[in-house]
Amino acid sequence: MSDSVIHSMAGALGGIAAMSITYPLIFLSTRAAVETKKERKSTYEAVKDIIKREGFLGLYDGLNSSLLGIAVTNGVYYYFYERSRGVILASRKGGKGLGALESMIAGLIAGSATTILSNPIWVIQASQAVQTLNQSSNSDPDQLRPVIKKLGFVETIRKILRKDGIGAFWRGIGPALVLVINPVLQYTVFEQLKNLLVRSRMEKLRHAGPAAVTSGSLLTDWDFFFLGALSKLVATSITYPYIVVKSRLQAGSEHALRYKSSTDGLLTIIKEEGAAGLYKGVGSKLTQSVLTAAILFMLQRRLYEITKKAIGPVLSK
Repeated sequence: MSDSVIHSMAGALGGIAAMSITYPLIFLSTRAAVETKKERKSTYEAVKDIIKREGFLGLYDGLNSSLLGIAVTNGVYYYFYERSRGVILASRKGGKGLGALESMIAGLIAGSATTILSNPIWVIQASQAVQTLNQSSNSDPDQLRPVIKKLGFVETIRKILRKDGIGAFWRGIGPALVLVINPVLQYTVFEQLKNLLVRSRMEKLRHAGPAAVTSGSLLTDWDFFFLGALSKLVATSITYPYIVVKSRLQAGSEHALRYKSSTDGLLTIIKEEGAAGLYKGVGSKLTQSVLTAAILFMLQRRLYEITKKAIGPVLSK
């Protein structure tokens, strides 16, 4: 089994764990991004309102499709990224780690493949996350827990097919492809910070003796946690307006269906909702993205090592 496949498996498992922990924040940021009303609610108020109307489990609407989505997304991304990384490293002599441009090339290849393959799953997740939005807003305010109809994964697929056809599963593919720059930025920042940290620690160990030290032994789980968090913070802060446009298109928002392109979507939001409309839900999204990336980078590295150690003896037979 190749390293790329092991990285893919570890990335998928790490993504599932990270998504399970942070999903309520994804749910809240998706709703906030799609909602176009002028009403402003804090994260606490939004959570309180959802629990009141839909119960605690209402914060986990769409979790099943999200877990499938993150497994596919991370599995495909890590596979293509590591394959591209390996090809690039094998094509040149000497030196360790990818340069900034090389990281970006590997990220673009992996991100494009991942986006095209996983977009249908995120359309389903976004649709599930906002399916009760109008029902909740139209409910009797005096009724504590109104009866709200929720569609499961398969039912949501059937509804999308019946209403909009198979092409609807690639709604938002334009801004989603633009957002390939998000993981490109994330992994480029991560790789450069990691290389910088490794060089710094190698320099300190230079006079410690001739014992061989690998980059893996130089970096701890917490190093990966904080490097993952910082790299995702940079990437999401820069690309968030496109995340808003993508979320609205994938959820099938009536307002978003009028967007002629990603750029038109951005301009329309600014015109109708002001510049602040481009950053709806940014608080919960940043918190979720940073936590998810931090947990993912830490777990993926550990799961990769455990998996490789476990299957090594089997493959050597």
